[in-house]
Amino acid sequence: MAQQLLMPKATAVWLVDNTALSFEQIATFCKLHPLEVKAIADGESAQGIKGLDPISTGQLSRDEIARAEGNPNHKLKLSEPKVRVPDSKRKGPRYTPVSKRQDRPNAILWLVRNHSELKDAQISRLVGTTKSTIEQIRERTHWNSTNLTPMDPVTLGLCTQIDLDLEVERAAKGRPLPTAAELGATLEASRETEKLPFSYDREEEKEIDADAVFAKLKSLKSDRKDEDDDY
Repeated sequence: MAQQLLMPKATAVWLVDNTALSFEQIATFCKLHPLEVKAIADGESAQGIKGLDPISTGQLSRDEIARAEGNPNHKLKLSEPKVRVPDSKRKGPRYTPVSKRQDRPNAILWLVRNHSELKDAQISRLVGTTKSTIEQIRERTHWNSTNLTPMDPVTLGLCTQIDLDLEVERAAKGRPLPTAAELGATLEASRETEKLPFSYDREEEKEIDADAVFAKLKSLKSDRKDEDDDY
């Protein structure tokens, strides 16, 4: 695991206040934007953040700071840690808080129905369950099967959308392409549709007879005149 800087913004505040380093050097070291470092120097940003001395935390030496102050092109480097902590590898299913464990069966049912391509091991990693529980829910032999409701594990807070998308992508890589029967009915080929007759028999597109229209208007006027004469 690569070593990372502790509290980058707090470290940037300290470097701005206590060194003559350029904004670019501080930004590169703290993985910030130079404009953000400038805002810290102008008092427009990080006003409530207390500076963290990287020398006291052993992540930067005074010699390294002096070397960077004398050479604007020099990039600060993190000091080698005196004690190396081994990377912790999580084994077994994901830990699920007690308050959310009752929602796991609903999440498993949702995953089984909506992502059948997922393997039991993947579902176990997502919601923190066992393969036997997944099998019981899939075969409807779970003790509470009649009361289960499919619910999105992301909405329940059992996993993140990124984790779910990653597992679905992994499962899709080894999945064969769907056959024509699985795809069902599809659109007909253009060469077939081109043979179909095309008709323009719509009523509004018929040719208009001008004489018939004027004759009808004349009859309407005469009828209206007769009505006025009756009064």
